[in-house]
Amino acid sequence: MTQQSRPAFKLQPIQRFTARSSWLLWGMSAALGLAATQANGTNFPITPNQRSTAQQVAAAGIPLSELAPNAPDSHVVKRGDTLWDISKLFLKSPWRWPELWGMNLEQIRNPHLIYPGQILVLERIGDRARLRVGQPVGDTLRLSPRVRGTDIGRNPIASIPFHLIEPFLNEAVIFEKNELESAPRIVAAQEGRVMMGKGETAYVRGDLGTNTAYRVFREPRALLDPTTQEVLGYEAAYVGSADYIRAGETRQGADGKPEIVPATFRLTSLRMEAGVGDRLAPVQQREFTNYVPRPPQNPIGGQLASIYGDGLNAGQNQIVALNKGARDGLERGHVLALWRDGSRTLDRTDPARPLLKLPDERHGLLFVFRVFDRMSYALILNVQEPVKIGDRFTQP
Repeated sequence: MTQQSRPAFKLQPIQRFTARSSWLLWGMSAALGLAATQANGTNFPITPNQRSTAQQVAAAGIPLSELAPNAPDSHVVKRGDTLWDISKLFLKSPWRWPELWGMNLEQIRNPHLIYPGQILVLERIGDRARLRVGQPVGDTLRLSPRVRGTDIGRNPIASIPFHLIEPFLNEAVIFEKNELESAPRIVAAQEGRVMMGKGETAYVRGDLGTNTAYRVFREPRALLDPTTQEVLGYEAAYVGSADYIRAGETRQGADGKPEIVPATFRLTSLRMEAGVGDRLAPVQQREFTNYVPRPPQNPIGGQLASIYGDGLNAGQNQIVALNKGARDGLERGHVLALWRDGSRTLDRTDPARPLLKLPDERHGLLFVFRVFDRMSYALILNVQEPVKIGDRFTQP
């Protein structure tokens, strides 16, 4: 067991309420983690206005009207729970989870919020509600901040089902330029084959630098803005991974002419057969940061630029690329609303038969999990109808 201390919070007096009370009060003991850091380790800027807003939320909570109709008085966190699942238990709008917690802006991006076994209790005071963490003591509930002793391997619950996006943290990559065009390439296989399977040898030419672990990609394609047709980036089909075995060289052949010996690689895992001409890119550090679902701070709107895997339509739990990225204010953890374009039809009740454009309808939610400069990848959390390239998104 190790003693794991949490960031300092203003301590509240210990309160006791019987478990038979008409409703349960509970005090914030969630140590919410370290200050937010971007993937490169730099701090997020927090403006005085943003900090003031967060402090007001922490003090006020959310209106009771925002609670789900059957919001429970308490919930015991179980293994397999996610923040999104629990948010839906308590809230009509799950992305308002940070407000229900009263979390401040420095803590909502990289939190260690709640753990299996903890008791979440809904506090209702007047017309407002907040969510806090309590622990049972006999037939009462003790509410207080504390230092928690925990097994090193005991992890906080994830924001969303991590297995849905985990494969894409390395596989789904948007290159700002067509960098793969000049990347190292597979030039040959053993016995003159052009296709290779897992565990087989591939021979590679190109500038390998000092890396030893690589991803293998095929056929980079330009991703276009659905409206402007501007090239926003390049996406390549993920083939698999390969490990560096031996360096290549250029030496003098028996006939006195230069002889090129390519580098040797072993294909370690594959989504599809690797082939001559496939390109290699170094494996990047994986991003396991657990980001709380939350709405963007400022209004944003855009369109779906592609569906991962070249599908014509996408549904729940599939991955889509958005035509907005970090430069537009998107961050990992942002929840966005999906809109279905209203159809065009004739008004058959009017003799002139004018053309009508029906209103757009909101029909789903996205969770942004990977952000590039001009584009982002998002998971479709839920959707009523299939989505397609060009569909619109906004803040929820």
